[in-house]
Amino acid sequence: MPENVDWCIIDIQIYKPCHPLTTAEGAIILDDTKTRIIHATIKAVRQYGLEGVRIQNVSELAGISPGAIYRYFDSKEQLIVECFTYVDKQAAAIFEHTKCNPLTLLTDPMGAVRSLWVPYFRFWIAHPDETVFYHRFRDSSFFPQYDRERDVTYFKSFIGIVHSFQRLFPGLNRINQDLLWLHILTSTVMYAKYVAEGVLPDNQETEDTVMQLLTTGLSGYLKPRRQKRKRKSEIRSDSE
Repeated sequence: MPENVDWCIIDIQIYKPCHPLTTAEGAIILDDTKTRIIHATIKAVRQYGLEGVRIQNVSELAGISPGAIYRYFDSKEQLIVECFTYVDKQAAAIFEHTKCNPLTLLTDPMGAVRSLWVPYFRFWIAHPDETVFYHRFRDSSFFPQYDRERDVTYFKSFIGIVHSFQRLFPGLNRINQDLLWLHILTSTVMYAKYVAEGVLPDNQETEDTVMQLLTTGLSGYLKPRRQKRKRKSEIRSDSE
């Protein structure tokens, strides 16, 4: 086994989050009213857009008065941000259930990538309201500022997986990391949004094609670190 690589067991599952999210780590525990408001907001953003949505729209979908909403959230902006965090933590939790075996990474790196990516893609396909909301929020003008300040420690399982890949395939470190993850993660959400909006069909062919498009550019970087060849003097020393 390669040195400096933590052993982890492969445990691929199709993640089906519940509402509210109750994972052991990074759990979101909300009371029923707050959960209703968040779900209604996510749905309202899909219907009216991020800029066009109003508290009244959320109130009607949640069956809660506008005044009751303001008892939980100070403003529409705070509500939108909390909705994004709620969805973002659900997406991060997928990787708590999906781990990788370094030997698998070495023998079938693209297969390992697929086994990690499929549950993530299927999560977004299964949650169209969340997918459209998430994409619109990330594409908004105020997301860059929010992104610089937000806490993403709940992605630690995903970050650990990324580090495993980087140790085994140092070529990945040559890529601008922001560009790499925008390519894979954000593009995945974008394609899932197209499925949610009916632009792309929800079938195996779409999944396979999206996977192929996203990973073709990675194949040249997924080459394990080469062992340095010993000089003849070192070989003689080892044999003595």
